[in-house]
Amino acid sequence: MALHAVAIGDVRKTPPLVLLHGFGGGAFIWQKVMAGLGAGRPVIAYDMPGHAGSLDADGIGSASKMAKAIRNDLDLRGVTAFHVAGHSLGGATAALLALKDPRRVLSATLLAPGGIGSAINHRVLAHYARAETHIDLVRALEVMSGFNARLPEEMVEEMLRLRQMPGSRDALDRIFDAITYVASTGERLQGELPLKALANLTMPIRVVWGMEDCVLPAGQADRLPANMALTRIANAGHMLVDECPEAVASLLREMTA
Repeated sequence: MALHAVAIGDVRKTPPLVLLHGFGGGAFIWQKVMAGLGAGRPVIAYDMPGHAGSLDADGIGSASKMAKAIRNDLDLRGVTAFHVAGHSLGGATAALLALKDPRRVLSATLLAPGGIGSAINHRVLAHYARAETHIDLVRALEVMSGFNARLPEEMVEEMLRLRQMPGSRDALDRIFDAITYVASTGERLQGELPLKALANLTMPIRVVWGMEDCVLPAGQADRLPANMALTRIANAGHMLVDECPEAVASLLREMTA
């Protein structure tokens, strides 16, 4: 099954901005960000493999598998160059796209990206993946967001609706098992990106991290290579796209200018 995406504008005429959501999300999370981008830049917001309209698509599993699936889909769309932005799992996927296809990637914006370090709050991520009621999902999202963040009700409702799709829970379980592993010490960790290889990339790369991130420690940003610019956002947690869409849209306007 092919990937599903929300595409706006002529993606063959002008290099589009490719948007990749995080674990358990969907293209819908980018709506407010997209509204703040302004006219002129085509956008492709994907439902990542195993999510929403791409629930049964090829590429379910690791960020590497997802990057391959996104790349293949961009080939089918005739996209020869693009900017990319990704959140969390989507951030790791965006980084791998930049690494595997550096001539096509014009810029990369990584929002609280997975894979910068091995530490991950796997317990809250598992609770989030298994949440099937409104209150359970809200409680998981509250932990994943900044201490005083307001959760958009429409976002919660859409996530809950997608969780009710047949096969959704199984897909999230497969992805969770692919992006985390149990080390010899008994700790559950996340897979890491090849930072030494990423350090050799020449396109503009910006990493954005919420200082109240309780999923991926904000201190992981201290490990970034020198070629990656860093923006820290105070009073924000892990769910940057939902918590501060205006700030994210502003950064993306700068990166794609």
